[in-house]
Amino acid sequence: MPQRVALYLQDAHSIRDGMRFAALAEARGFDAVWQAESRLVREATVPLAAYGAVTTTIRLGSGVSDIWSRNPARLAATFSTLDDLAPGRVLLGLGAWWDPLAAKVGIRRHRPLTVMAEVVAALRSLLADETVTMHGEWVHLDGVELDYVYQERRPKQVPIYIGATGMKMMELAGEKADGVVLNYLVSPDYNDRAMEHLQVGLDRSGRSLSELDRPQLVVCSVHEDEATAIDLARLMVTQYLGQQPHIMAASGVPQSLLDAVGEVLTWPATHEQVVAASKLVPDEVVAMLTAAGTPETARARVADYLDHGCTCPILYPLGDVEATIDAFAGWER
Repeated sequence: MPQRVALYLQDAHSIRDGMRFAALAEARGFDAVWQAESRLVREATVPLAAYGAVTTTIRLGSGVSDIWSRNPARLAATFSTLDDLAPGRVLLGLGAWWDPLAAKVGIRRHRPLTVMAEVVAALRSLLADETVTMHGEWVHLDGVELDYVYQERRPKQVPIYIGATGMKMMELAGEKADGVVLNYLVSPDYNDRAMEHLQVGLDRSGRSLSELDRPQLVVCSVHEDEATAIDLARLMVTQYLGQQPHIMAASGVPQSLLDAVGEVLTWPATHEQVVAASKLVPDEVVAMLTAAGTPETARARVADYLDHGCTCPILYPLGDVEATIDAFAGWER
């Protein structure tokens, strides 16, 4: 039976190209297409609606929408609207965002675990067609419901996923969510610790690991020449080494390399800085954190993540998107 695989799109391509990629992924048997929303570049729901308009079966996920900049009632209405377009195909991925970007737009990420728990609870009730009153630390709703005027009132089947990197957020995902979106540019070994903490949360909710979907973003650089594929991934790895050094350290990247890259990069890093710092990053670090290489090598690297707890790789293609889709279409492990 083919392995579930999904496609991840950011803003490297036009939305019309994304529509074409989504339709191709559906035709080649992909499970889902996820749209990024991590930076102030392209929000997720407009492209997801475009992808939904040209597909009929592939699922549509936000990867991931932040919990701070939209009121949870508006989030619920937005994803309910997407479900109107693509019933039963929408996946609501949520994330706690990150600094310094959040701080730059006036958001103080105070007690993100508490806020995430409140937002998930509110969304779940609103999407279930319930009237919600909640006076939490962040969420304040007073008799709020999705106020349908003409359409049929019905619960919307929109699973909620938490994008988690830290272990406390893993535990919350295990306890409260329908699924967890595991991060990219981590090593497969990093997943082992993530599974342990997901189980802590699952134990609180009385569930098993098999009841929690665990898709994972995997940076995928496919080229017939392995060296070319690794070079395509090196710049992205370098930027992440500077932006998220604590995650890189948890994945086994030597502190000496993190320090060296940190001396070159500022935030936000310029392209010239990233290029300069990339010369410090050896091939083995790129290989440890990505699925870079020939189609055969890339599949083997993705399989490592599946062997360490991932249920569905979300392929983040660098370079030729169609080559990545072709490399994983109908893949049977």
